[in-house]
Amino acid sequence: MVDRPLALLCSFLVKHHGRAFVVADNSNNEVQPELPSNDLQRGVRDVEAVTLSWSKASLIAVFANIWLLYFVNAMQNSTLGNLIPYVTSAWESHSLLNVISIVASSMSAATFIPLAKIMDTWGRAEGFLLMAVFCTLGLIIMATCNDLPTFCAANVFYTIGFTGITYCVDVITADASKLKNRGLAYAFTSSPYIITAFAGPSAADRFYDINWRWGFGCWAIIFPVVAAPLYFILKFNLQKAKKAGILHDEKSGRTLLQSIWHYIIEFDAIGVILFSTGLTVFLLPFTIANSAPNGWDTGYIIAMIVVGVVMLFIFIIHETFLARVPMFNFEFLSDRTVIGACLLDATYQLSYYCWNNLFGSFLQVVNDLSIAEAGYVGNTFDVVSGVLLLFVGWLIRRTGRFKWLLYIAVPLYIFAQGLMIYFRRPNQSVGYLVMCQIFISIGGSIFIIVEQLAILAAVDHQHVAAALALLNVVGTVGDAMGSTISGAIWTNTFENALERYLPASALPDIDKIYGDLPTQLNYTVGSPTRLGIQEAYGYGQTRMLAAGTAIMGLAIVWTLMIRNIDLKKTPQVKGMVF
Repeated sequence: MVDRPLALLCSFLVKHHGRAFVVADNSNNEVQPELPSNDLQRGVRDVEAVTLSWSKASLIAVFANIWLLYFVNAMQNSTLGNLIPYVTSAWESHSLLNVISIVASSMSAATFIPLAKIMDTWGRAEGFLLMAVFCTLGLIIMATCNDLPTFCAANVFYTIGFTGITYCVDVITADASKLKNRGLAYAFTSSPYIITAFAGPSAADRFYDINWRWGFGCWAIIFPVVAAPLYFILKFNLQKAKKAGILHDEKSGRTLLQSIWHYIIEFDAIGVILFSTGLTVFLLPFTIANSAPNGWDTGYIIAMIVVGVVMLFIFIIHETFLARVPMFNFEFLSDRTVIGACLLDATYQLSYYCWNNLFGSFLQVVNDLSIAEAGYVGNTFDVVSGVLLLFVGWLIRRTGRFKWLLYIAVPLYIFAQGLMIYFRRPNQSVGYLVMCQIFISIGGSIFIIVEQLAILAAVDHQHVAAALALLNVVGTVGDAMGSTISGAIWTNTFENALERYLPASALPDIDKIYGDLPTQLNYTVGSPTRLGIQEAYGYGQTRMLAAGTAIMGLAIVWTLMIRNIDLKKTPQVKGMVF
């Protein structure tokens, strides 16, 4: 039997030094380190070994680096988001903003599931490193490109890397925090948005005056420097776990061909190819249909949708019956909390992107705001969420519950977006737009944190990466579909409205006005042409908002599907965690 003093000593070590110990019931009363679960995939087992072996200082260093990484990511995204309308206008393609967004979102949506398999099979650090390379490559190409197709391709690389980095950091944050504290952990790592909401638009304004290329190029230098420490912290502590005997190197004894086949099975390569290809082929028609010879009736548009759906159906059959190491545990996919969280995220993203992509341009053209001022208004979400989520995370930690927050957030969001239909017109005060943005930000920030907590609470540690990947996939698909609806409404309303509201003297320049933001801004405020452009903006924007508000009504149903899980009674991770 284990001596009581020894048991108390082990308890003290667990509390104050973060090590997890088990006491061997033998004659020597040996204390052995707790080991990761044996039934986990390599990447999950590695990260459990890391949290079982690292010190409190390492845990603090990880969260500090994640905070800094979020700061740089938010700063570069805010800067680039305010510059991109002018970059596309340089090639007279301002109205292609939605198309660029849809293509990038479609490609990034197809990345999350393979990335989850990389993190589960090879390791968290390896997945993070791959996304950092994609993000940096995209920034470099955007800074040096000389035509729109190259810029679009670079934007795809950047978007995949940027969203992938955010996803990787969310998974690592989940690995390093208890469920009851995870909301607070996510709130802390997202708090840099409070700073970048103001600094990003101001930086974009300065870069536009100097050279927009430096707005991309400087982050290509800064970002990898900031990202590197997190990779090295994870790898260093993994080696430390091996030296401590918590994790052992696996000697497979396999030949090269056997190793390749092993990783094909572990990575579920067939499932990854089916899902990624099927989703991309299904989503691309929403981008290119308007430019097809017969629109949606064009043969290859219909064929792509059919092929995409068939491939996704084959993917489901493969995962259910054939895959030896499937991407998902399909028992989780039948959980109503998982389904509800995914549908809520898809609905929210679809509704939001029905109107958001051209909001910055609207503020500059209709309300005569500068790039920086328009960025401040557009970044209201970042300021509100940065402050509010710390309080929301604390409430969830105290109560252990999260569903009750949706009963506040959903009605408030629908109400605020409905108000925007009235105020998103010419001759309306910017103050009312900011008020609506604040209400929308309260609801939207609660959606994001509750969706993550709900889906994570419904799975075990083995499926954390896959669950977050699924949530990101459906959210990004919602994003792409929202941008598609936005683009369709804008294409079919804005140009027609310009023909109706512009004075006859400006009609010969309608194509340039339609496709070039600086041209729109060059017309004097109060002139007949500028007033006509403002009326056209208001006509298109109110219809985009009406579509988004109608879609958002579905969130009420999805809220009822989510179970009210007690996070305090749902253990998930091991070792020194927050």
